[in-house]
Amino acid sequence: MTTIKVLSVASATSQFAKTEIDARPLGEQDVRIEIAFSGICHSDLHQARNEWFEGIFPMVPGHEISGHVVETGSKATKHKVGDRVGVGTMVGSCGECEYCLAGRQNVCLKGNVQTYNGRYYDGKETYGGYAREITVHEDFVLSVPEALDMAEAAPLLCAGITVYSPLKRWGAAPGKRVAVIGLGGLGHMAVKFAAAFGAEVSVLGHSDSKTTDALSFGATRYVNTTDASMFEKYTNTFDIILNTTSINLDVDKYLGMLRVGGSLVNVGLPGSDESFNPFSLIASMKSISGSNTGGIGETQEMLDFCAEHNIAATIEMVDASEASAIDEAYDRMHKSDVRYRFVIDAKTI
Repeated sequence: MTTIKVLSVASATSQFAKTEIDARPLGEQDVRIEIAFSGICHSDLHQARNEWFEGIFPMVPGHEISGHVVETGSKATKHKVGDRVGVGTMVGSCGECEYCLAGRQNVCLKGNVQTYNGRYYDGKETYGGYAREITVHEDFVLSVPEALDMAEAAPLLCAGITVYSPLKRWGAAPGKRVAVIGLGGLGHMAVKFAAAFGAEVSVLGHSDSKTTDALSFGATRYVNTTDASMFEKYTNTFDIILNTTSINLDVDKYLGMLRVGGSLVNVGLPGSDESFNPFSLIASMKSISGSNTGGIGETQEMLDFCAEHNIAATIEMVDASEASAIDEAYDRMHKSDVRYRFVIDAKTI
């Protein structure tokens, strides 16, 4: 059995260590990828620390993967050796339910196979992108356009599609006003996409230190919501508010900023339940919703859109020569001390 070098955690309280795992055998329709870069997503921290649910350990996180094909299975036809490719948040789905057949594998009724901290349908664990290579079924491998830098493209496989999909679905476009709550790993991508879609974009945050960045990413204004008067000033202003943070909100205040028929869409996951007054929705026909990444076809569409419009993640590179570098990145990410996405240079693993 071939082994591959990885960065893993043995438990929710362990630090990262350099180890080796058995490689997934190459199936007939599989693609073996030499990983070039792997983004560090905030959900990696949540899962590695058991903050959402009991994890599967040892765990190799990472679902923002870019690299090159080094081998293909005997019946794989979608990618060839040398191709620039990416892998996102899932590596399998049932392929039979109504949503899979519609290209929405992210909401597979059987439950899609997560890239890490999950199990294939045969019960075998999945291991992610903090590794030198990964083997994935060809249907879940994306093509990375030549126009995209491979390191900057990696975070697009989760952060990018997580905000691209709801902005598109809820109609960010010329004539629409979009507000993005939070300017972090997700928020900075949301601003770039909403601006590229032609919408008027505002950032709602609590630190004026990010004003310059918000404007450079395409926002028209930065609104500091620690000033309570801002909620009154921007009453009935936005068509879409996209919440990219994991903090608990005073939901009714944000609903008041929406225009008639507007939507508050959540892609961040707060640590506890939230409540709101139903009249905040009913009186002006507003809605609260959520969004969960996107299907494979939509993710490819997003990558192609990024190439066409020169959109990429703003990143800090992580040298993983010492495994402790990942723990340090997690500590900084927990403190929101990253501009704006960490990316591991896989050759240092």
